[in-house]
Amino acid sequence: MDYLLGIDVGTSNVKAVLYNVDGSLFRQSSFDYDMEQPLPNYAEQDPDIWWEGVLSCLRGLGLTNLNVAAIGVTGQMHSLVMLDEANKVIRKSILWCDQRTEREAKDLEKLVGRDTMQKITGNPPMTGFTLAKLLWVRKNEPENYKRCRKFMVTKDYIVYKLTGVFSADVTDASGMQLLDINKRIWSKELLEKLAIPETMLCPVHESMEVVGKTLPDIERLTGLRTGTPVIAGAGDQAAAAIGNGIIEEGSASLNLGSSGVIFAYAKKPIVDPDGRVHTMCHALPNAWHIMAVTQGAGLSLKWFKDNFYQEEQKKIGDIYYLLNKQAEVIPPGAEGLLFLPYLMGERSPILDPNAKGVFYGITPKHTRGHFVRAIMEGVALSFRDCYEVFKDMGIEVETMRFSGGGSRSNLWSRVIASAIGVVLVRMKESEAGTKGMAILAGISCGVYRNISDTVEMIVSTGNIIHKENNLENVYDILYTRFKGLYYDLKESSIIPE
Repeated sequence: MDYLLGIDVGTSNVKAVLYNVDGSLFRQSSFDYDMEQPLPNYAEQDPDIWWEGVLSCLRGLGLTNLNVAAIGVTGQMHSLVMLDEANKVIRKSILWCDQRTEREAKDLEKLVGRDTMQKITGNPPMTGFTLAKLLWVRKNEPENYKRCRKFMVTKDYIVYKLTGVFSADVTDASGMQLLDINKRIWSKELLEKLAIPETMLCPVHESMEVVGKTLPDIERLTGLRTGTPVIAGAGDQAAAAIGNGIIEEGSASLNLGSSGVIFAYAKKPIVDPDGRVHTMCHALPNAWHIMAVTQGAGLSLKWFKDNFYQEEQKKIGDIYYLLNKQAEVIPPGAEGLLFLPYLMGERSPILDPNAKGVFYGITPKHTRGHFVRAIMEGVALSFRDCYEVFKDMGIEVETMRFSGGGSRSNLWSRVIASAIGVVLVRMKESEAGTKGMAILAGISCGVYRNISDTVEMIVSTGNIIHKENNLENVYDILYTRFKGLYYDLKESSIIPE
C-alpha cells in the first residue's frame, strides 16, 4: 500500500502526517519548540532544532517497511537560513515575524525604488521578508555574511537535509523578495543592484516538481526508505491553500495559526499600489495569490496563555478549552476592553514594524476572561481590516474556507465570521498545510491525476459558521474604534516611529 507524507515546519512545532491515498489520515506525529526573542522586535530559532523535530516526527510515524510514494515539505515563510561552504548553519534563523530590519527596508527603497520592487516582486520593501534580513546580516554581521555560500528559507533547509539537494519553490521565493513573480525566476536586475551573487540562491522550481530523493542516512535514522521522491514544496500559506482547495478564481481561505492569513486565488498578479497586502506566486503553475497577514493572531492568545495561565497549565490538559469557556461568558465588546494584536509589529494592512500590542480600556471589572475575549475580537478586527483592502481591490467573496489551530474554537470562529461579515466553512482537517503537501506530492508521482479531481476527491469541508446578525452593529462600532485607536496612538507617539 502506498502512502503520502506531508511535513510542516512551523513556528511552534514540526508536524508530520502520513496519509492514505484516499486522503484519510493514517498516522501523525509532532515535535514542539519555542521561539527565542533576545531583544524586542527580534525573533529567532536554530534551524537544527527544526531538523531534530523532523527526525523525531519521522521516527514517530513508524515508517519502516512502509512505502511512502512521495514527500512534500512546507514551513514558515521568510525565515532566513544561512549556510557556509561546508553547508553548516552559520547563525540562528531570523524569523518571519522579526522586525529588526526597518532600516534595511528603507535602504531598499533608496537602492532599488519602491515602484521597481513592486513591479518585480509584487510588494514594496518589507521588514518581514527574507531579503531585508539578509541585508541586515550583511550590514551588522559582516563576518557571517562573508562566510555565507547559500541562503534559503525554512522548508528549503529541510528539503536539503532530506535529499542533499538545494532547491527553492516559487511560493517561498516570492516571499524572499528576489523573485520576478511575473516570470517566476530570480530577478537578475535586483541581484545586480544589490550585489548578491545568484550562486548564493537555490535553483527555483514549481512547487510540485520532484527535486531530489531521500538519502541513505535518512533511512538509517528514521526508517524512511532511501530514494523516496521529495518535491520542491511550498510556503505554509500556499500549502494550506492547496489543502483547503483554493485552486480556482473566486475561492479564498482564512488560516488561523501563529499568524493569521486571508488568501485569495488569482489568475494573474494583482498588486495593491499601497502595498497593504501581498501578491505572490501560488503553488500551482500559472497561478498567483493575494495574501494579507496578521502577524500576531494565534500567537497573541498563546502569549497570554503562557504568561497568565501558568498554574492552570500544570493541572489542565487542554488549557485552550478553559480559555474558551472563560471568554464565552463575556459579552461581545468585552465590556469596553479593546486589543490591538500588534505584538510583533504588523504587516497587513498598516505595514508598521514598530506597532505594539495594546489593551485599551482596562477597568477593575475586567477578568482574564475579558482579556481572552478581547484578544479574539482584536484578531478578528485585524482580519476585517485586511478584508477591507481585498474589497478595495475588487476581491469580494461570500465564503472563506477556514483552517488552522484557531479554527477549532467555536467562539473565535463565530467572532471572526461576525466581524468580517462572511460565512466561514470549517475544514474537517484543521491543519491544511500537510494535506496540501500530500496532494502535490501525490500528483508529482502519479498517484493522483490532476489538482481539480484530487481536491474534489479528498478535500473535505465540515460545519459552516455564519455571522451572527445581532453582532453586526457591535463589530462595526468596534472596528471604527479599533482603527481609530491605532492611528491615535501612532500620532501621539505612544507607538513609536
